[in-house]
Amino acid sequence: MQKLNRIPLSIAALLAFFSFNVFAVEISFKPIAPNVYAYVGDTEGRTYENEALNANIGLVVTPNGAVLIDSGASFQGAKQIADAVNKVTPQAIKWVINTGGQDHRWLGNVYFKANGAEILAHANAEADMKARGLEQMQANAPVLKDKMKGTEVVLPTRWLKDADTQLELGGVTITVVHRNGGHTPGDSMVWLPQSGVVFTGDVVYVDRILGLHPVSLTKTWLQSFAALEALQPKIVVPGHGSVTTLAQAQKDTGNLLKALRAHMGKAVEAGTDISAAFKAFDAAPFKHLKHVDTWLPQLSSRTYLEMERE
Repeated sequence: MQKLNRIPLSIAALLAFFSFNVFAVEISFKPIAPNVYAYVGDTEGRTYENEALNANIGLVVTPNGAVLIDSGASFQGAKQIADAVNKVTPQAIKWVINTGGQDHRWLGNVYFKANGAEILAHANAEADMKARGLEQMQANAPVLKDKMKGTEVVLPTRWLKDADTQLELGGVTITVVHRNGGHTPGDSMVWLPQSGVVFTGDVVYVDRILGLHPVSLTKTWLQSFAALEALQPKIVVPGHGSVTTLAQAQKDTGNLLKALRAHMGKAVEAGTDISAAFKAFDAAPFKHLKHVDTWLPQLSSRTYLEMERE
C-alpha cells in the first residue's frame, strides 16, 4: 500500500475550509468534489445547540435525485438537514444511506421516510438498531428536550446483504462497503469511485479520539479499515472530524486500533492486570486527539476485555 506523506494543496484547502466552530449550529453542506458535499459536525459531545449531530453527513447529487448519507439524530434535526439539502439542489432526496447504528446516523429516518425517501443500510445493523433505538432516544431526550418532538424509531426500508453493494443513480456509481462493522455492527462506508470520495461513517475518526461501546469490536473495525485502505480514496469524509486524507485516517484511527490490539493482546497473553496494561500503553502518538485523556482508559479496558474473549 502506498503511503501518503504529503497532503495535496487541494486537500489542504479542504481541511482549512472545514475548520469547525464549535458554537456554530447552522447545518450546511459544503462542496468537496463535483456534486459531492459534506456537513462536518461538532467534535464535542451532543448538545441542544448542535442537534445531537456531532457527526458528519454526506450528500451526493445526481440527475435522477439526491443521496443523503446519514439522517441525523431526530425528526427536527432531519428537517434542518433537508432544508440544507434544498439550498444545494432542487433534486428530491431519493435515497438515505444509514452508515451504522449510532443515533445520529439513523434516528432522522422518520422524517425522510415520510417524505418519500428509500432508506438503506446493511442488514447487520438491523438487530443493533432494534436493540438500541429506544435507548438512544431516551438518552437524547434530556439533551434535545423539545427538539425530540416527532422523533420515532424508523428502521431502513431496504437491507443490504453483500460485503460490497454497487448501486447506480443518475449515472453515479455508489458502492456500500461493509466488513462486519466495528464501532457498531452495521458500520458501512459509502464509496464514490468516479470522484474518489469515501464517506466512512464511524470507521474513521480524525481530530478526536474514537469511541468504543459494548457493541463495538476492534477486530472487525480493523477489517473495515483495511477495506478503506484498499480503496485508496482521494478524499476521506470521516464519521467525525475534518474532511481529510487516507494518511490522516491511518494516523488517527487505524494506528490507534492497531496499537491498542497489539499492546492489550500481549498483556492478555502475559496475564498482566488490566490496570497495569493501561498504564504501560504508549499514548504519545495519539495525544493530539481531542478527549484522549478522558476516553483512552475506557478504550484500553474494552480492548483488553475483547481480546480476553477471543
